[in-house]
Amino acid sequence: MHSQDLADPALRLFTELLSVPAPSGREERIAAVIRAKLEDWGYQPETDGSGNVLVRLPGQKPDAPVCCLAAHMDEIALVVTRIEANGTLRVDRSGGLNPWKIGEGPVEIIGDGETRIIGVLSMGSGHSEAGAAGTRWADTWVITGLTPRQLQEAGVRPGSTAVPVREGRGPVVFGDPSDPLVAAWTFDDRMGCVALLRLLETMRAQAIVPYRPTLAAFTVHEEGGSPGAKALAHREGVETFISIDGCPMPADAPLQLDGRPGIWSKDRLAHYDQRLLVALCRAARLAKTELQPVVYAEGAASDASLVYSVGGAQRIACLGHVRENSHGYEVARLAVFENLYRTLLQFIRTWQGE
Repeated sequence: MHSQDLADPALRLFTELLSVPAPSGREERIAAVIRAKLEDWGYQPETDGSGNVLVRLPGQKPDAPVCCLAAHMDEIALVVTRIEANGTLRVDRSGGLNPWKIGEGPVEIIGDGETRIIGVLSMGSGHSEAGAAGTRWADTWVITGLTPRQLQEAGVRPGSTAVPVREGRGPVVFGDPSDPLVAAWTFDDRMGCVALLRLLETMRAQAIVPYRPTLAAFTVHEEGGSPGAKALAHREGVETFISIDGCPMPADAPLQLDGRPGIWSKDRLAHYDQRLLVALCRAARLAKTELQPVVYAEGAASDASLVYSVGGAQRIACLGHVRENSHGYEVARLAVFENLYRTLLQFIRTWQGE
């Protein structure tokens, strides 16, 4: 990434958040960064018992049903399952991470202490046919170079998590300079957090008041079934729940990497509210872009559909940047992040809950 690329506000904020490890269950570091930004802008964020960071926005019509805009803070990761006698870690996935997506390389192990522990995710010798038919987590391990006692002193134990080291996360800007691509170790869902943060910054600067009482939420543990969002929605009596997340591109998805955000119409858990989809598409057109509707037949769910599946909201939507290489070193069109932000800004200014 070149220094001039940091002039892009979404990329600048994303780069800051990307450097903070945030596996499910250990979102406190990124939550602290988000809270500090919100406080700098004059908000009074709350942190609930789950670890969700919340901002309450009064509405023009105070008695209207509550709308929640949510982006999750956690990322896919490894989880330690066992520590061997030589200090090697056996690992499994946390969230939807596959070993062939991350590959061999350095990882940062998030222990209970503050010491930064580095290990190398390993898959054995390339001079054999082992794993040629496909690598499973059972075929992998993390070399630490430390003894079990040293690991224990650093707070590493079964249940500790690990993520790729910050030096290898990106982002990288490449391609046509007039309409570049950007790649990084997962935009999911730091770029959703970026969009929601930029929206809140603009709302404060321009004194924008939504029509409905609105809850802006940065949620925990989406990659593990969304317990943070579910608890929040039930406690707050949310009627409409809108996830700001990414749109993966499986082979059968009618999505283009052309700068237009995507919007989920259906996933494996729910058929999204089609009136809400139409309202968001209208907001996108007013913002001089378009949303690409998509149906995910299997393997995909969002905070919104997971909340809906347990009766936590009556109406749901999910929209976000279109991204290739989902749950890996993802690629998106740089322009999509600005188009997503402008769509959300137009929506919050004009939507009255129809």
